[in-house]
Amino acid sequence: MNGWLLAAGLLLLVGFAPTVWGAASGPVRRRIMAQNLATLVACLTLLLLAQGYARPSYVDLGLVLAVLGPAGTLVYARLLADELAERPARDRIARALDRAMTPIAALVVPLVVLPLCVAAGPGRAMVKLLVIGVLLIGGTIVSGRVLSGRLAGAGETAGAADA
Repeated sequence: MNGWLLAAGLLLLVGFAPTVWGAASGPVRRRIMAQNLATLVACLTLLLLAQGYARPSYVDLGLVLAVLGPAGTLVYARLLADELAERPARDRIARALDRAMTPIAALVVPLVVLPLCVAAGPGRAMVKLLVIGVLLIGGTIVSGRVLSGRLAGAGETAGAADA
């Protein structure tokens, strides 16, 4: 067992407990946010496991998850738009999770990706890790704004559907 595997195990313990609880209980908004957080945790865990087991293919899986995870969150938000619109974010936990998602991503992603970049050294692997980091942070920001209704045009599509 090396430090990378220990960090992956710790991230799984700390990260998946709230996501499982959020996805298993509460309103739709909390469940979708928990799914987004689970994607973030799973992607970072794959990156740590790639370094721990010296398997570069795990980084490719992390890249796929970094692209498809936020896209899945946006698909869920679109499919459940009526239910999200009729139930505004009154849930204290959902509001707190909404406010915490961007800082969590902005803090945790660099804490994982930057040491991995140092370990990988300059080259394609480092560029791939940096792209994954940017995708994770950007996807979390966009998904959080869509779920909270702060993204420009989010209210327009709901109004256009009602007309």
